[in-house]
Amino acid sequence: MKIVLAYSGGLDTSVAIKWLKETYNAEVIAFCADLGQEEELGGVHEKAINTGAVKAFVEDLREEFVRDYIFPMLRANAVYEGVYLMGTSIARPLIAKRLIDIANSEGADAVAHGATGKGNDQVRFELTCYALKPDIKIIAPWRVWPFKSRQSLIEYASEHGIPVTATKEKPYSTDRNIFHISYEGGILEDPWAEPPAGMYTMMLPPEKAKDKPVYIEIEYEGGNPVAIDGNRMGPLEIMQTLNRVAGENGIGRVDLVENRYVGMKSRGVYETPGGTVLHAAHRAVESLALDREVLHLRDSLIPRYAELVYYGYWFSPERKMLQGLMDGAQTDVSGTVRLKLYKGSCQVAGRKSGRSLYHPELATFEEERIYDQKDAEGFIKLNALRLRVQKLLRGN
Repeated sequence: MKIVLAYSGGLDTSVAIKWLKETYNAEVIAFCADLGQEEELGGVHEKAINTGAVKAFVEDLREEFVRDYIFPMLRANAVYEGVYLMGTSIARPLIAKRLIDIANSEGADAVAHGATGKGNDQVRFELTCYALKPDIKIIAPWRVWPFKSRQSLIEYASEHGIPVTATKEKPYSTDRNIFHISYEGGILEDPWAEPPAGMYTMMLPPEKAKDKPVYIEIEYEGGNPVAIDGNRMGPLEIMQTLNRVAGENGIGRVDLVENRYVGMKSRGVYETPGGTVLHAAHRAVESLALDREVLHLRDSLIPRYAELVYYGYWFSPERKMLQGLMDGAQTDVSGTVRLKLYKGSCQVAGRKSGRSLYHPELATFEEERIYDQKDAEGFIKLNALRLRVQKLLRGN
């Protein structure tokens, strides 16, 4: 049997290599995706081999991640439950896709992941795998192995000579990529407790940010950001630049209690500096370029689109259909937005577009020749007709 394992180099997946080999008499192929987690990945290949993997793949997927996953999600203005920009959710389908790619190329019988049986990630990984390879066997060690705690994993690693560094457990768990970092569990499980003062990674605490506002300009073409302050950049460079600038100004933190797909509520704290800025900028360009009814129809579909991403249905036919609609609305979304970044706030300071539907002469309070204000009387009476009839006939 041959198994491709989503491998991080940490305690859980290092133990998983040995456990999978023993339990299934299998050859294990390790796969580690570099999605911008800012961890030293140079030794991951060697560590996987030393732990017992027959092969190990470490791939830099950052550009693809931003271009083909983050940007489409931002074009849809997707926000889960009105707050969460879904930095963890959007990473899972790409990792799972590459698991299946490697399984196909290596002739593997199964894939495995280190997600627990309580979280959303198990669903996201497995829905993607089944969508891309319906007959694939999926092994989720956390749902079947005998280990119930970090300490039991450490003991197993010690007994079997698995090279892991047993350090004191963090008081919370984190997951990071180029788009965000999440903090969950441990001391954060009390939703009344404020996060620790030092719990910042991608951004400064707002009170420690600069005392002077920073202005930046972001240029859009067809719904995608293409330049910052007049300098054209690729997707990854745009994300890296905005993470730095927004992070220095304390922008991008949210603290929420969210509804997991598996049925429970959980508390999460997230930092999404560059993504927060891009979300605000995109909305600003759209306010000029999108027709009212197109904007309102698209916005009515955002909660559904966001649910599909959060739940793990990236490769579903309904998400693909909605993406086509979202992207169809972006044809004229081109222009430039000026943003003011200051101590945790991101404010739109100006916007312009060659495809703008904003008509200064129509919008003015001064005298103009296009709009006849007397026309409003008939418009209001026609729209009030059903309200008047209801009151006349029913009295309620």
